[in-house]
Amino acid sequence: MPETAIADTCFLIDWARYRRRDILFELFSTVFVPEQVLDEVVSEETIEWIANSLAKRKLSLYVAPSSIADEALKIIDVMASLTWTRRVELPEAICLAIGKKHGYTVLTENRGALQAVEILTEYSGVKAMRAIDVLAEAISTSKITVLSREEVKSILSEYEKDTKHRFPKGDVKEIIERVISRGGNKEEVGEA
Repeated sequence: MPETAIADTCFLIDWARYRRRDILFELFSTVFVPEQVLDEVVSEETIEWIANSLAKRKLSLYVAPSSIADEALKIIDVMASLTWTRRVELPEAICLAIGKKHGYTVLTENRGALQAVEILTEYSGVKAMRAIDVLAEAISTSKITVLSREEVKSILSEYEKDTKHRFPKGDVKEIIERVISRGGNKEEVGEA
């Protein structure tokens, strides 16, 4: 059974524009959206996709108790006190706190949230995935079929074109190698 995820604003805004966005629901049994994330969404396209997905029960609303909000404020304060780190905003911090409490995968593009998982010891067990990681998982689990390395690049380029979100070249190379080493679509990917 696929795992449960919680998505932040930046992830959902991009993902709503992606032509293969329903792949998300094949990878995760439930994708929660905190109410604080909904408060930030202003794009009609994103609002419409979230509303339709909520209506179809593909996305689920997460109403955070005060203990989660308190935990999120601590994350914000700690990250702000480390002057060399990126800031974490409340919706992303809420996702991290929920991810830690319930073991949910945090879907984010927020560099501050990704840094928090790397540097805050109490969050080191939280699994955070960017869109590029979700795409790699979709390819590795054959939710998206590829026949060559070029097609892996093409899938990543397709996402970039749809969302206007650019992946760093080093990440693209690393993801291609990760997909191949995991064995997802291995016989199709080959050494092209």
